[in-house]
Amino acid sequence: MKKRIVLALLLSTMVWALPTGIKNAIAKSHVPQNDISFYIKEAGKNGRVIAALHANKMRTPASVIKVLTIYAAILKLGFDYRWPTRFYTTGKIKHGVLYGDLVVKGYGDPTLSDEDLPDIVSHIRAAGIRSIHGNIIIDRSYFKVGSRNTSGFDNHPHSPYNAMPDAMMFNERVSTICVVPNQNSVTKKVPDSSYIIHNQLQRVNRPCRGRYSWPRVKIDDSNAVPEVWLKGKISKHCGKRNICQVLTKPYKSFYYALRAALDDTGISVTGTLRLRQVPKGAKILFTHYSDPLENIVSVTAKKSNNLYARHLLLMLGAKMYGAPATIEKGRRAVRVILKARGVLKHVIPHIDNGCGLSRESRLTARVLADVLDDAYERYGMRWMKTLSIAGVDGTTKRRFRGTIVRNRAWMKTGTLKHAKNIAGYVKSRSGKYYTVVILVNTRRGNWRAAALENAIIKWMVTYRDGSSRVSVPKPVADSGKEVNTNTFTLPVSTDAAKTAYYIQTGSFSHKPTDFYLRTLHEMGFSYNVIHEANYKVLVGPYATETEARKALDAIRSQVNRGAFLTRHSVLASSNLSPL
Repeated sequence: MKKRIVLALLLSTMVWALPTGIKNAIAKSHVPQNDISFYIKEAGKNGRVIAALHANKMRTPASVIKVLTIYAAILKLGFDYRWPTRFYTTGKIKHGVLYGDLVVKGYGDPTLSDEDLPDIVSHIRAAGIRSIHGNIIIDRSYFKVGSRNTSGFDNHPHSPYNAMPDAMMFNERVSTICVVPNQNSVTKKVPDSSYIIHNQLQRVNRPCRGRYSWPRVKIDDSNAVPEVWLKGKISKHCGKRNICQVLTKPYKSFYYALRAALDDTGISVTGTLRLRQVPKGAKILFTHYSDPLENIVSVTAKKSNNLYARHLLLMLGAKMYGAPATIEKGRRAVRVILKARGVLKHVIPHIDNGCGLSRESRLTARVLADVLDDAYERYGMRWMKTLSIAGVDGTTKRRFRGTIVRNRAWMKTGTLKHAKNIAGYVKSRSGKYYTVVILVNTRRGNWRAAALENAIIKWMVTYRDGSSRVSVPKPVADSGKEVNTNTFTLPVSTDAAKTAYYIQTGSFSHKPTDFYLRTLHEMGFSYNVIHEANYKVLVGPYATETEARKALDAIRSQVNRGAFLTRHSVLASSNLSPL
């Protein structure tokens, strides 16, 4: 037992010999080494470790914990899974009248919104219903999550990131109040009688800036019907202002919005809202489906959507251990799914709510790197693209815009007070991919932590280990079909043949991976894999050298800096020579 304790302590404080570039970045940041954990390695399970510091020390992960939730969801449900919302009827439909109730059962689709209402109403009309002589029943029993609107994590309880989950989610539990000062207009974006607005704004003839540019908002949710006061002076020259706040119950918002949409198309409802489970004998009318899970996890990761992550965790709990979904079932499901992949070998993280809005969550850099490596090898670029692409989208769009990291890193970020973290993949200029996890829990300022992380990631882009070999994952074919690699062996021929320009993107001792070839395909290039003594990947043909060199520039920047032009005939064997 004593030996195990000593070993655990040694692992938790392990410090590898650090590369000079990283040591310099730490020194310049003025962040104490004890506040820093990182694990940087060649991507893939067998990749060589480049640098590590306190890699097995538990840290507050903030939103990088979402990586575990998202990956477990993909493993269990698949990229193509779609969340259902089922509609039932009780009674009978006669001459366009439903003599009974319209029943809606939510299964936790976090994306259900007012944009889905036209499709929902069209299905109801397609069933021949023109009037409902009954109630609208909502069944939200699939999740057992209580009735709190907000997590109350910080001093901004009504902010969207604090929204709590619900099986009958609608508009991400966010109510939007539209203020248009230059038209003297205050309206609800979606009809919703579950909250009240008190407009006490005073329009003034002042420039639209400073204290005259935005309403002051006061919310009282102590009563059954929440009340919102809009106060202060606002310039009549201001354009539209959307006030987005967590105010009310999502199932109430859905009920009022659905009823208004039905009324707009001439479908009347005589009853009111009822909360209960689907009655026995109810008949299925239709099922509304969300977008594919791939889209949902992309929003979860790129925009760090807390509500989506909470719903993913709960759905996993229900799928693994049955409804109703609970947070504890979800935590257990994530642990079991990831342990089955062998990525929780070193320590079991504390996942808490699955979204990272927590001071209780704990994770090590090493465990997170193991998860990222497994996802990299299993799904390749399809997985990587669900993360924020540096300088392009998501939480790293501005962070790396205009830097050498742009389009060379796929990252998940996480920020809380005294916690600034980033994890994902970096592609170096030499074409290699690296798994990079940096967790900084410090009181020296998150801005210092961010500067340190940025410096290390920029250094990784320029990092060279003496090899120009392109490092690529070996993903499982998503479609279930093997990717066509167009591999052939050059025939020996003495016939004269017209030569063309090709780009040799790489030379391999083994057959190139699906991921490598898919990358070329996604860039719009045609390619062939030639097997002589080894495997050579040729992009082309191009009729002129000018055309070929344009493509060469793109390939050198995105695939391999060592790519070069060749003259080659597909019909006859020839010696390849650089141009």
